[in-house]
Amino acid sequence: SNLSASCWSRLHPVNMFNSYNVKFHHSKALTSPYPGSHIERSQVPEDKVGWLTEWKDYNPVEYTAKSVLAGPSWADPQINDEGFSPKFNERDGEVERKSLNGLYVVENGRPRNPAGRTGLTGRGLLGRWGPNHAADPIVTRWKRDGSGNKVAHPVSGKNILQFVAIKRRDCGEWAIPGGMVDPGEKITATLRREFEEEALNSLQKSPEEKAKLEKQLQKLFSQEHLVVYRGYVDDPRNTDNAWMETEAVNYHDETGETMDNLPLEAGDDAGVVKWVDISEKLELYASHSYFIKLVTEKQGAHWSEDPGSECHE
Repeated sequence: SNLSASCWSRLHPVNMFNSYNVKFHHSKALTSPYPGSHIERSQVPEDKVGWLTEWKDYNPVEYTAKSVLAGPSWADPQINDEGFSPKFNERDGEVERKSLNGLYVVENGRPRNPAGRTGLTGRGLLGRWGPNHAADPIVTRWKRDGSGNKVAHPVSGKNILQFVAIKRRDCGEWAIPGGMVDPGEKITATLRREFEEEALNSLQKSPEEKAKLEKQLQKLFSQEHLVVYRGYVDDPRNTDNAWMETEAVNYHDETGETMDNLPLEAGDDAGVVKWVDISEKLELYASHSYFIKLVTEKQGAHWSEDPGSECHE
């Protein structure tokens, strides 16, 4: 799948939008060179990021990657192409052009990044004008000893949670096995498909093996789940006209019985896949550490050896 939010993303756990101004500032979305290129963004001072700040001399660089201009199935045409008239802020045929953060401005036919200026127009590496939707499935279980008892952390006394992590081939970072939402696909289907492709290598399985996997996963993915985060992601691929959004969802296997019988096998964008013990010492790409921390809070699991660093709502 087109590079997911997993590798590049970083996100601030703050209330990012209100109706008057943006409480959010980019950091990843202002970095140069642009990923996979030698393109340098126009520099945007912190006090000029928000669109409500007037800046008549703003002169961003225009860039859309050749891989996007080649017209793959996951990408829109160029905005001025004949016959292309996208319906922004709504469901446009099979393509979801609504943002998880509400309405965005469309200026001169182009959507405007709701979090502010990035120093770059066009789409960069992103396929869609406007929001590009991804999904991040966080599959967890309790760490258990040889007798099947939950393992508590010796300092915090809280039980240790594990999640399925992949090491991405593209950047070598440990991450949640996520990916892009296909046109017409429900987010629940994306979450399950990405997990199957990246953590269970379903693309390389025979139809019989795949059917067996589907049956085993049905229980896990049809149970009650926890939506950890929905919204804008500060991502180095973002531009003034195209940006990443994600939905991170926790599927928890309380007894461990479902996942114990599933053979983890790296596939698609993943180089390695394994169960990883969760704690604040875990080095993941930044937004993923935040998602994982939220999961430990909801499950009452171990996160930190320092009791003062736990967040309380």
